[in-house]
Amino acid sequence: MGDLIMGRSRIFISYKRGVEPDESLALLIHRQLSQVHEVFIDQIMAVGTPWAQQIELELRRSDFLVIFISAHSVESEMVLGEIETAHRLMKEGGRPMILPVRLAYRAAFTYPLSAYLNPINWACWDCEADTPRLIAELERAIEGASLSINSEGAKQEIIAAIAPAAVEQLSDASIPRPLPSAQVVNLEPAEGTMDPESGFYVERDCDAIARRTIARQGVTITIKGPRQMGKSSLLMRVIEAALQAEKRVVFIDFQLFDQDLLNDADRFYRLFCTSLSEQLDLEDRSEEFWQQQGGNNQRCSRYLQSYLLPQVGGPLLLAMDEVDRLFDAEFRSDFFSMLRSWHNNRALPMARIWKQLDLALVTATEPYHLIANLNQSPFNVGEVISLCDFSPGQVANLNQLHGTPLNPSQEELVINLLNGHPYLVRRALYLISAGQLNLDNLLDQAASDYGPFGDHLRYHLFRIVDNQELVRGLLQVIRAHSCSDEKIARLLIAAGLVRRQEDRVIPRCRLYGDYFGEHLHG
Repeated sequence: MGDLIMGRSRIFISYKRGVEPDESLALLIHRQLSQVHEVFIDQIMAVGTPWAQQIELELRRSDFLVIFISAHSVESEMVLGEIETAHRLMKEGGRPMILPVRLAYRAAFTYPLSAYLNPINWACWDCEADTPRLIAELERAIEGASLSINSEGAKQEIIAAIAPAAVEQLSDASIPRPLPSAQVVNLEPAEGTMDPESGFYVERDCDAIARRTIARQGVTITIKGPRQMGKSSLLMRVIEAALQAEKRVVFIDFQLFDQDLLNDADRFYRLFCTSLSEQLDLEDRSEEFWQQQGGNNQRCSRYLQSYLLPQVGGPLLLAMDEVDRLFDAEFRSDFFSMLRSWHNNRALPMARIWKQLDLALVTATEPYHLIANLNQSPFNVGEVISLCDFSPGQVANLNQLHGTPLNPSQEELVINLLNGHPYLVRRALYLISAGQLNLDNLLDQAASDYGPFGDHLRYHLFRIVDNQELVRGLLQVIRAHSCSDEKIARLLIAAGLVRRQEDRVIPRCRLYGDYFGEHLHG
């Protein structure tokens, strides 16, 4: 950090491109801070620059990441990717420090942004009159001061308040009006895990299976499928059904567990038990149980059997999302064998209390090659639900939910491009229904970096471009419809980039083949 010592820092500005006030303010802050510091913003990259590699390089070089958080950018996969990378680099090497700026945005952060931004300080900007104050605040933060929203109380006040500019934005004429065919529909952007009560959720056969299963007591459910297939949304509906059945619920998202925790089995198991206690509003007695004899599996199992389950005194669902995060942990086989033992314990006549416990697991990776003994795996017992892309009938259903902006022949064009990819189909229908694009423009701009799917495509490119094994594997799939490395094939399937078709491995949709075939080299 030599430049920082001399008073000159390297700063990376992250924002949602092509929307206001995000872009104008980002450019203004870039100009102001560049008078003293070395500041990177994507618009200074020369034409032809391999931008994904350049973004990674600039983040690695930076001392600070200034991130503009608005109603637009919270939906940006690329902004999220830059935050995720900065967070990882900060853990590894102490920089860049993340400086979030809320742009007339007072809503509580949802996961995963909440995991990265809630623990750190924020700045706020509501209108142009706040710009000089914001510049001064950022300059002070770069010199070592904290941002102004630096306590839990101050953060809650920000969330509770309504920014004047945010109110104006609700009636902003620049926001596209829905098409007449969609006027009766209260449109919902295609972003993140869907609310269980969302009117745009498309039920599949597996939904009914999941509901029937969780209505019983003492069940195990595994939900499998590639990224952005709707796994977490289905899990939320399972949780909703469990609550309606008057079950207690504990939700563990392993995405929130830092990598250093996943490298330390003792700390991991203790925190796992602590999290269960906290969500059940029970005293954390993990320290007491960890004084007893035995290994981590025995102590954790004893904690549930002798303390948590008796205290709950009724059915309990333990719902776990992003369990893939544990597949690289050295203790993965031990942990998953423990979950399998909890499943098996329900049959023990002398341990009926385990029949109180339901398990729900969500994974994007086929875990069988990662667990030494399949008889100790929790992923091949109980109800195993595998999610697939939408069928043509389900796309037609979603089209109707959006006010039928597409006729049947136009639906076929969308399916030909996106192959029923749940997120991309929802986004296409949202953009068309909202009047932001017509179908011809959407198809013409589909594979553009800044087209209707550009943010999504750039996020995936950003995540894999530095992994040459994945790049070579994906290119082989695009060019030859095969992947000679089975491990790489599984990783690409889990990432949601490719799929199996009989004995072949092919791009998940034509859009992916077109875009990554053009942007990857190897």
